[in-house]
Amino acid sequence: MCVYEIRKSTQTWERRARVRASARQGCARNPAGGKRRGRRGGASGAGSSERKKGLGLGMEAEKMDENEWRYHGEGNKSLVVSHRQRCVVLRFLKFLPNRNKTPEEIFHHLQNIVYFGKHIMKQFFGEKYIHHGEVVQLSLDFVKQLCLKIQSERPESRCDKNMDALSGYAMCLPNLTRLHFVEHRPILCIEIKPKCGFLPFSSHVSQEIKYKVCRYCMHQHLKVAKGKWKRLSKYCPLDLFSGNKQRMHFALGSLLQEAQNNLKIFKNGELIYGCKDNEDSLSDLNELAHHLKPFFFPSNGLVSGPHCTRTVLKELIHVITLALLSSTDLCKAGDMKIVPSSQGRSYCEASAFSKELVRNGKNKMETSGLPRGCLLYKTLQAQMLDMLDIEGVYPLYNRVEQYLEEFPSERNMLQTDGPYNESFYEKLLDLSTEDDGAVGYALTKVQQYRVAMTAKDCSIMVALSPCQQDECSEQRPVLLTSKSRFTFSLSVLDLDLKPYESIQHQYKLDEKIVNYYLKNTQAKDDSVMCSLLKGNEDCTLVLHKM
Repeated sequence: MCVYEIRKSTQTWERRARVRASARQGCARNPAGGKRRGRRGGASGAGSSERKKGLGLGMEAEKMDENEWRYHGEGNKSLVVSHRQRCVVLRFLKFLPNRNKTPEEIFHHLQNIVYFGKHIMKQFFGEKYIHHGEVVQLSLDFVKQLCLKIQSERPESRCDKNMDALSGYAMCLPNLTRLHFVEHRPILCIEIKPKCGFLPFSSHVSQEIKYKVCRYCMHQHLKVAKGKWKRLSKYCPLDLFSGNKQRMHFALGSLLQEAQNNLKIFKNGELIYGCKDNEDSLSDLNELAHHLKPFFFPSNGLVSGPHCTRTVLKELIHVITLALLSSTDLCKAGDMKIVPSSQGRSYCEASAFSKELVRNGKNKMETSGLPRGCLLYKTLQAQMLDMLDIEGVYPLYNRVEQYLEEFPSERNMLQTDGPYNESFYEKLLDLSTEDDGAVGYALTKVQQYRVAMTAKDCSIMVALSPCQQDECSEQRPVLLTSKSRFTFSLSVLDLDLKPYESIQHQYKLDEKIVNYYLKNTQAKDDSVMCSLLKGNEDCTLVLHKM
């Protein structure tokens, strides 16, 4: 197996990030002719020569200092630490305490994540928006000391799983919250988890409500009931994906009002707005406006007083919208049209925006449509690989499972768990929905669903850095506002392929979400009707026969 070095990836990311600057301290490359010391105890075999080159980053694997790294964040399956000086992060897998995975299995798992991003998702989004990273091998002593150091910083709600400190493997990735386009310029990063941007159009859907109300809006009710969030969010993904600027502004404003885990804002790598975890959040809009004001209104006298917060946030929303609608480079899947725009409803009945229109006597919801080259369009196309809905996919998953029970040796040939190569990608482009009863058809639809679910759960990072009017950047596009101009970049994060085994869980969760929403909304309707009847009780008594 081949282990890539951090040195190579760091050089590439940081060379692209600088416009003019030569190698300096911080995110610097190794000086020409600098020594590269081999690693002690390097394994023999195919990957040994790579390992002997060391870790790069200007340090040897055995001499890495845990104090140079800090806790960055974590999800359900991985934990991330960032370097205090250099623009890189290390991502470690997480496991339950009784895990029994070998180092080889963990290496294979991480390498699959890299290959999936590099060979599959890159085709949907375009190469420059995907940062697939590389697998690196670290000193076990360093990893153990790092694990002890960051333990106290981890949210209690995430400590049911442990960071992998036994294999020595991790992923090295660029720290997108800190990469500077120009040396010594501040950077603002907005991370958005947009979620699913369309309503199902499959004939397999059994509940009519799924054609009218999006998954995100329905799931909100269940999450609030379980105590994960205190309030329902007014954000609806269909508004963001509509392409209509008014709806998009409303959606982004709703995220600012109730960020939950769908919005985070970083300033020079530090989180200044959004949830650190399920229990702790930075949500003071006035404080946020204070951080943002120098970016959008550099002259202090331009905006002040009680309208400052609203004005600054309005400018932020405007800039994010422009970035999300900007055309980007072409990719293989860029012209793939999975479903005609005429199919399916273009708005969600539960959206606060659509409800407001109805209250104002407007029944027509405007949908401008997304520019075909923009990142939201590409995200939506990948999401729409879910052509059958989980209700149509689940029986096909059971067909594949039954076949594998009879012929377990076929698992590798069917590529249920990779390899993620050109062959895997080509099968994803088969958009036929005519079931011939074969296992091949069933597996293709299951794999398409897994990729679609990955796209539904991805994050988009918008990075902004102020630039002067006389600066003409050929490397990066420029956004203009009334008072400022920015160089900007877009990236797609959180692109791990959803596990094959999660299909059954998704089926049960979908049923739970829909049933709770129907029960909850029906109970509210009954409560409203009861109040109306109580208010008319006297009139009802008058109408009784004597």
